Amino acid sequence: MNDRSTPFAELAAVAADVAATRSKLAKRDRLAGYLRGLPSTDLGTAVAFFAGRPLRDATAKLGMGWVQQGAALSAAAGVDAEALRAAYLRHSDLGDAAADLLTGRSSGGLSVADVGEAFERMASAAANDKRVALLRGLFARSSAEEARFLGRISSRETRIGLREGLLEEAVATAFDAPLEDVRRAHMLTGDLGEAASLARDGRLQRAALHVGRPVRFMLATPAADAAEVMRRVGDEAWIEDKYDGIRAQLHVSRGGQPRLFSRDLNDVTRSFPEVVAAAAGLSDSVPLVIDGELVPWRAGSVGDFASLQSRLGRVRPSAKLLAEVPVVLVAFDLLHASGRDVLDAPLRERRAALEALHLPDRSGGGILLSRLATATSAAEVDRGFDDARERHNEGLMVKDPGSSYQPGRRGLGWLKLKKALATLDCVVVGVEWGHGKRHGLLSDYTFAIRESDAADSRLLTIGKAYTGLTDAEIAGMTERFASITLQDFGRYRTVVPEVVVEIAFDRIMRSTRHRSGFAMRFPRIVRVRDDKTPEEIDTLPTVEALFAAQASGRILLATGAAGQTERIALDG
Repeated sequence: MNDRSTPFAELAAVAADVAATRSKLAKRDRLAGYLRGLPSTDLGTAVAFFAGRPLRDATAKLGMGWVQQGAALSAAAGVDAEALRAAYLRHSDLGDAAADLLTGRSSGGLSVADVGEAFERMASAAANDKRVALLRGLFARSSAEEARFLGRISSRETRIGLREGLLEEAVATAFDAPLEDVRRAHMLTGDLGEAASLARDGRLQRAALHVGRPVRFMLATPAADAAEVMRRVGDEAWIEDKYDGIRAQLHVSRGGQPRLFSRDLNDVTRSFPEVVAAAAGLSDSVPLVIDGELVPWRAGSVGDFASLQSRLGRVRPSAKLLAEVPVVLVAFDLLHASGRDVLDAPLRERRAALEALHLPDRSGGGILLSRLATATSAAEVDRGFDDARERHNEGLMVKDPGSSYQPGRRGLGWLKLKKALATLDCVVVGVEWGHGKRHGLLSDYTFAIRESDAADSRLLTIGKAYTGLTDAEIAGMTERFASITLQDFGRYRTVVPEVVVEIAFDRIMRSTRHRSGFAMRFPRIVRVRDDKTPEEIDTLPTVEALFAAQASGRILLATGAAGQTERIALDG
């Protein structure tokens, strides 16, 4: 055990106490008392663990999937794959399965620092067997309760009913700091552990955005129609095309290589060298942080997402692929410029500073400025939507020009109108063997939404789809689902819920067939969302709101069979 660190068993006990109470105040106060008593060396690591992250750096990945985690646990427990699978099926939780298989084990004296350092070594290990050995070593030294929380941290699901906001409250309470100051520090630094250290030292006012470390993206709230948009935004609305690409954050530091981060805060710099090369041309305006969308770009227009998919997951794309599918970053916001954070400035000021960079001229085309227009009526918003669809874009973004940038928040400063009644992001929970030309392929997917925004909320099935993906994509997904199968019932099998899919549909109906109480009419798979995690899928309240919008008979936007945008009155 690290002599300067506190026992990991104490942290696991606090997690168990937090899970055992439903009182938010009791959760907050239990956490606050524990955090207050930690040495400075443990504080940031402990906060990251309670936030469900094995690593302090939100951009770093542990490199451990279900296969590796299961191998480590079965080796530490001395059980075979069948016993491991049975334990997981009993609990549907890696942590609970670990506690089950390691019942009766005593602690091997693990400290918080021991666990944090082991996770760091896993993230930097070059081979899977090294990562498995490190996690096996942690499990082997753990009591059942320690193993429970170890398993949950490594799988990024604490399941203790602790939302991020409540953890922020615990930090504020622990160090007698204003909650809004803690939240602001967290927002700027992107690391609640750092915010906790600043709160402990009375230095929250010094919190600042770190160029090179991504902050969470500001999100848009769906709107039903143009009239709702104008009611929410006011007399003046700024409208931009909603691109069907990949959200990205560009960081350009002084003297360093530009870096690109995806929506899930992954470093995707090497995947888009043409954008990085263009960003190098902005060296006299650094440091900079730009928010935008990565889209395929050819002959002066945006391509479709299907072509962009060939670039996704390619760490080092070939020269041939770069030529076939060139990509640009369409910039629409500025978060940091010339050493100054500008998130709190109104959008109109951020946009002016972004335009002052003269991106199309100075970037050589790899970075472009988004198309911007102003609407003062619902009719103008509708025309903007039609124009965006004619340019083959997904829909329309509508923004309040006076709004600030709110990382990780889905406020009313940004709204979005999409091309159909809606799409839902779901997670696949079951797969079936196909028929006919898809015989021998797992092509029929059963998917679910979350019951609520809570990290430990249940998954509720809502539909099943087998159209939308190409034969090549289905063949690849068959191998993927085979590797994460939980239970095989012959024709149907359950799988680890990790594959997120975007589902389009014609309407939502009440249904007793699915656990959500709803079903989709004519669901089809739009795409696999590898850029999203299961924690980001849609929830039951979202589905209920969409169902209510249908029943109200409001005019919604839809795409007709010929591809033209049309307005349809939905009868309840």
